[in-house]
Amino acid sequence: MNTKDIIYKMRTKNGMSQDELAKKVFVTRQAVSRWENGDTIPNTETLKRLSQLFNISINTLLGSPHQLICQCCGMPLDDTIIGKDKDGSLNEDYCKWCYADGEYTYSDMNDLIDVCIKHMADDGFNEEQARTYLKEKLPQLDYWKRYEELSDKGEFEMFKKQLIDEINDLHIEGMPEVKKLNALVGSYVNLAYPLPSGMRVKFLDDGKTYLGNQLESEFGGQRCFGVLANTDFILISTYEADGKNPELVIYKKR
Repeated sequence: MNTKDIIYKMRTKNGMSQDELAKKVFVTRQAVSRWENGDTIPNTETLKRLSQLFNISINTLLGSPHQLICQCCGMPLDDTIIGKDKDGSLNEDYCKWCYADGEYTYSDMNDLIDVCIKHMADDGFNEEQARTYLKEKLPQLDYWKRYEELSDKGEFEMFKKQLIDEINDLHIEGMPEVKKLNALVGSYVNLAYPLPSGMRVKFLDDGKTYLGNQLESEFGGQRCFGVLANTDFILISTYEADGKNPELVIYKKR
């Protein structure tokens, strides 16, 4: 699709008139009309506003001229998994797992490789092949080439360690010691927990990225412990395979 078709599609999908869209991105109705006729395309600042308004990348607005990949883990990017800056705008250089709300979530390449290997089995890689490929690929990506410039000098790792200590200090019966927290996107882990009233409640935002892990219960059996946390809360739950029959153990404000 061309830029003119994408803007028209997104405007009508969101139920906006040309006047309403113009007001939201600080241009005239005539400017919107010219975009949709294909006479002009928005300038850089307006593309940023449209991207944030419609929650799609500038790359998509321009007709997807480039194949975007995460400059930390190498994953191909589409609009559903692009990371966000602190102001909520999409950052087209990173996925949600590597960059969340303006924070880089990995400072150790080996930790990232360990996480990626688990997912590459679905693409036909064995562990040795995946590790060899990633050790060659990751150093070529912008984040790792510019790590000294882009990194937060270990501040996020210190925050993760603080969270791990707080979680382990809860001494949840049957739950092993937490040693690592990985970036997890809300839509993948936002389970609906039953309350005593019979209602089922979700506590997460599908579009946000959290820190968490899955741990096998020390009691054995088929249930696992799920750990999720961010700056505001700690959530511990148990569930069966694929998140079935979840039960909330603790939800604690920090």
